[in-house]
Amino acid sequence: MKHIIVGTAGHIDHGKTTLIKALTGRDTDRLKEERDRGISIELGFTYFDLPSGKRAGIIDVPGHERFIKNMLAGVMGMDIVLLVIAADEGVMPQTSEHLAILDLLGIEKGFIVLTKSDLVESEWLELVKEDVREQIRGTFLENAPIIPVSSTKKTGIDEVIKLIDELTLEMGDRETEDMPRLPVDRVFTISGFGTVVTGTLLSGSLSIGDEIQVFPGNNIARIRTLQVHDQDTETAFAGQRVAINMAGLKKDEVHRGDVIAPKDSMKETLMLDVKVKLIKGIDKSIKNRTRLRLYIGTKELLCRIVLLDKEILNPGEEAYAQLRLEEKVVAKRGDRFIIRFYSPMFTIGGGEILEPNPSKKQPFDEEAIKELKIKEKGQSIDIIEKIILDKSKYFPTIKGISTTTAMLEEKVKEDVNNLIKSNKVILFSLTKDFHVIHTEYFNELSEKIVEELDSFHKRYPLRIGMPKEEIRSRFLSNAPAKVGERFIDLLIEKGLIEQKMESIHMAGFEIEYSDIQLEIKNSIVKALKEKRFTLPKKEELIKTVGYDSNQVDEVINSLVNSGEIFRLNDEVYLYKPIYEEGIQLLKEYMKENEYITVAQFRDILNTNRKVALLLLEYFDQLKITKRDGDKRTLLEEK
Repeated sequence: MKHIIVGTAGHIDHGKTTLIKALTGRDTDRLKEERDRGISIELGFTYFDLPSGKRAGIIDVPGHERFIKNMLAGVMGMDIVLLVIAADEGVMPQTSEHLAILDLLGIEKGFIVLTKSDLVESEWLELVKEDVREQIRGTFLENAPIIPVSSTKKTGIDEVIKLIDELTLEMGDRETEDMPRLPVDRVFTISGFGTVVTGTLLSGSLSIGDEIQVFPGNNIARIRTLQVHDQDTETAFAGQRVAINMAGLKKDEVHRGDVIAPKDSMKETLMLDVKVKLIKGIDKSIKNRTRLRLYIGTKELLCRIVLLDKEILNPGEEAYAQLRLEEKVVAKRGDRFIIRFYSPMFTIGGGEILEPNPSKKQPFDEEAIKELKIKEKGQSIDIIEKIILDKSKYFPTIKGISTTTAMLEEKVKEDVNNLIKSNKVILFSLTKDFHVIHTEYFNELSEKIVEELDSFHKRYPLRIGMPKEEIRSRFLSNAPAKVGERFIDLLIEKGLIEQKMESIHMAGFEIEYSDIQLEIKNSIVKALKEKRFTLPKKEELIKTVGYDSNQVDEVINSLVNSGEIFRLNDEVYLYKPIYEEGIQLLKEYMKENEYITVAQFRDILNTNRKVALLLLEYFDQLKITKRDGDKRTLLEEK
């Protein structure tokens, strides 16, 4: 079902509130001051039923220029706008400003209501219509109907209702499956119930019991009750005026301008990348770093504008820009905003948010401008791909991307899956998190790792490879351990690298010994074979080989790294076949015995107690044996 918000706009005292009373039978001026002064100060809300059976919410906005921020707080969620112009006065300053605001906010449906038509002659009425047509040329209302009414005599009211009903048929469905967001426009307390906020639900749905968060900030609450059009409901949907009674939140913990959304679903920001447009008829230009008033959702705040593709922005022109904010906000790509001069205050333009959580940009950065062009025209899948590309070095999660973009996780997953199919991104699936990187980054990082390995092999030709942990710390420090492991596994699967024990080397790499090194190697292996379990120390090996200790060290390290010999400690080495023989003798003994002692193992190996103890302690470290006092038991085969 479509949920429609109708709103009014127009100059002060042109009959907006009286028109709404004629449409609904209700007075939206609720403050005593409003009734006493005969003007709207705050937003007014009510509803009425259309002939088709739909119930439309209606928002009455103040028309006085002093209350423009209140007007802006109400206009953000409107689907259909009635631009109200008094027939006896015609287009006035706030008429033009409101129309410019509506146009900048991208509102597409509406028409003009000429109120107080009973107070003027028919010829005057025709002149006013002609003037209105001239004033609305080039706006979204250019071809809209103009309906004369008298709210007091109820003439023309039926036609207004009928036209609203017809326009609802042209409205597209709201994003009820998207993440819920409700910009707060009122906060109050009800005795016995606590804090209540109201606003227009822009997207998604909210239900009783939902856990919600007040953004910006960390205040968490649960929805105790919901009302739509003064009636209790279990669930509220996008396009409805909603009142939320929040459990666990005080009135001073939420304010107009805050956004209600699911917990941890949005990310605060102090910068916004935007496409901004200045109103054609103003007599002011914007220079770089001009201080402005920004209106987004229901929030008003101060910012400075950094123009990215122009030195100066003149009336009627557009530009890419970054807004540097003076307080935190949350937003979503595609949100519209209005800007006014800091002083004197008047509306100068508005635009659309292209990136709600950007990095800092400098003017005339070609890559930054190119990125914004993609975000301006691209579909959500293009935006997701660009975000992944930009953030790949941090190995972002789908949850993180969802929070950054204010998109539902399911929608992000859908786009990521399509990007995987087109080989543009790579997903690392863990138990809790889904990390994703761009294929370009994978290829770039893979190339760096292979280049580093090539350089390593040239520096250390006798080492089988670089320690795996060193690769992870140097190139994959931003990746969780399991993701780093999977990244290396992918390189192995692609045939770019190979792993031997805990060392990584380039695919096809083999240690090549010089003649002298080969002679040293053969001498070391021969000595270790002959010594068997007597385990000669390094000093003895060096003397046996007869070469410089540095040369012998280099070969010994190579043999250890390749797994041909084992280093039991800094001084003692064992030839691999002898080592394996020792394990086999241990296992054969344990087939007939529950445990083994150092003395028993010494006798089996025909060695001394020191060597037997050293080997058993080595086996303990490898979880081959388990020590229990003076005894050891066999754990498992290795």
